[in-house]
Amino acid sequence: MGVTATYGSDSQVTLYTLVNENKMELTVCDLGAVLYRLVVPDRNGEMRDVVLGYQDLNNYRCNDPGLGAVIGRNANRISHASFTQNGRTFRLDQNEGGNNLHSGFDRYFERMWEAAAGGTETEPSVSFKLHSPDGDQGFPGQADIQVTYTLTKENEVKISYHAISDQDTIFNMTNHSYFNLCGHDSGTVGDHLLWIDADAYTPADQACIPTGGICPVEGTPMDFRVPKRIGLEIGSDEQELRWGCGYNQNFVLNDPGSGKPFAILACQESGISMEMYTDLPGVQVYTGNYLNGEVGKGGCRYEKWAGVCFETQYFPDTPNKPVFPTSFVKAGTAYEADTTYKFHTINFPHYNGFFGKNDRIQGPFILNNNK
Repeated sequence: MGVTATYGSDSQVTLYTLVNENKMELTVCDLGAVLYRLVVPDRNGEMRDVVLGYQDLNNYRCNDPGLGAVIGRNANRISHASFTQNGRTFRLDQNEGGNNLHSGFDRYFERMWEAAAGGTETEPSVSFKLHSPDGDQGFPGQADIQVTYTLTKENEVKISYHAISDQDTIFNMTNHSYFNLCGHDSGTVGDHLLWIDADAYTPADQACIPTGGICPVEGTPMDFRVPKRIGLEIGSDEQELRWGCGYNQNFVLNDPGSGKPFAILACQESGISMEMYTDLPGVQVYTGNYLNGEVGKGGCRYEKWAGVCFETQYFPDTPNKPVFPTSFVKAGTAYEADTTYKFHTINFPHYNGFFGKNDRIQGPFILNNNK
């Protein structure tokens, strides 16, 4: 138990491995503050690494897919790569067509962060700090940013964000880990079951910029209010799914910050389930639609739909959509946000044989917390 630090193949990079009493392991890295490895027990007690990642740590210096990435100052997209605050217009990098994606070219998740181990023997943590100068990525204000990973004795991975700026600015940070609960090298997540507590989503145009509306999920492939296989409707004729080659939608969460899970992902083959909690208003569900043979841990290759991201966030293009919850933060006011991924083993005693036969199951997941 506790935290162990080891050098990567590049001696400038350090890996920090957190271990709890259940032998669950979380490995994070001071290059990009990335979540590199997450090993959890399956229903038979065997350990599986359930996040995608590069074998060669040097690849995190040009991490275009954002494997395990901490993203800031602003996650997701800002239309026309600009926003207006206090009567002043700020110009950002146009790194996705004419828009800004994940804050531009000089990305937080490709920088070195200052790391410090902490927590307790039973609930270890690692905090990463980064100083972002005024004008960094085009955003106003000098900012001091901290991201803390904690591994709890309840098999939770908690990610806590804290930031403060000397000027009014934007903070909207997230983690871009790709999860595959069968194992990072096991193929696609099409047979994973997903439930999301969201009655609505924010429809977007072909560039994934929200139209500004909020629409019900009912009657659309975005309806996960009853658990269903991710692959059930991922190839449907719905326009946004065709544009994005799969799911890449922001869901409007029903009850963020309530202490109840906003989503549950489950894999019958491994028996692993992941509950998710956040105090943020939205989550971008992205099914790795543009993975294209990246060489991962152990030499495996990650192809389309090999993992699914749950990017908790303020809504995309929030700075240009006054009707959306605001990501503007006043000078001297702390930005705080938390997201937790909690792992269980899961049984389906009342739904034997549903995989490959019935695409939806009624009722809640049956969790076995004793494994």
